[in-house]
Amino acid sequence: MRQIFTLAALVTTEALRTRFFAVILVLLLIGFGLTLFLEQVTLIETVAYQSSLLAAFLRLSAVYVVSLFVIASMVHEFHDHSIYLWLSLPMQRSHYFLGKFSGFAIVACMTAILFGAALLGEIPYQQVGLWTLSLFCELLIITALSLLCVLTFPQTVQAFSVVLGFYILARSISAMQLMAQGPLSASQSYVDQLINLLIKLLAMLLPNLERFTQSEWLVYHTGYLDNVLEIVVQTIIYVMLLIGMSLFDLYRKNL
Repeated sequence: MRQIFTLAALVTTEALRTRFFAVILVLLLIGFGLTLFLEQVTLIETVAYQSSLLAAFLRLSAVYVVSLFVIASMVHEFHDHSIYLWLSLPMQRSHYFLGKFSGFAIVACMTAILFGAALLGEIPYQQVGLWTLSLFCELLIITALSLLCVLTFPQTVQAFSVVLGFYILARSISAMQLMAQGPLSASQSYVDQLINLLIKLLAMLLPNLERFTQSEWLVYHTGYLDNVLEIVVQTIIYVMLLIGMSLFDLYRKNL
């Protein structure tokens, strides 16, 4: 456990030294700037539009900056051979991976808290708390996926492209299912039916990120604890699956 805590602390220190939280501050300022601009151009329901825009911007920014930080940090370890130094010590590979994941999870938690605190001005704290917890769960999945991708594709562009594609697909899989089940579904060809089957299989495999971190909770105050409990259970399942796949990939590498 001491090795895991040490690696987690080093990851947090790296985030401070690389000015990760300065980027968070810049993103917050950009988000507030967008809401001020929206205040000038909207005539009705200004607060609702501002909350929705700011929440969507912060969610996408959090996913972008956390995934890029995880990938860049691990790629740097591969390039300067720090990973070989760590694994040459009397340390199991699972301890190394869990230490890194714990550190990135701490950074993701701090990011979610900072972005959630930015929404406390006009929104009840209960809804903001549910939104923040859901954002943290979403970031945990993205963190575990980023580690898996960077172990498989140890290049920043390749790994980030896979993470981005996964996120877009997981966010839009429900809409793809609705389009596949449209009014013309009865007269589909075999190719269309094959595509529909593929979409159903993807929906079974991918996390339904569309249910995560919904702006509707902040605008209409419709968030409930049951929604977040479902999200937490889904997060635990997918994080454990991604961690298992990452450990399998890490142990099979000749490092």
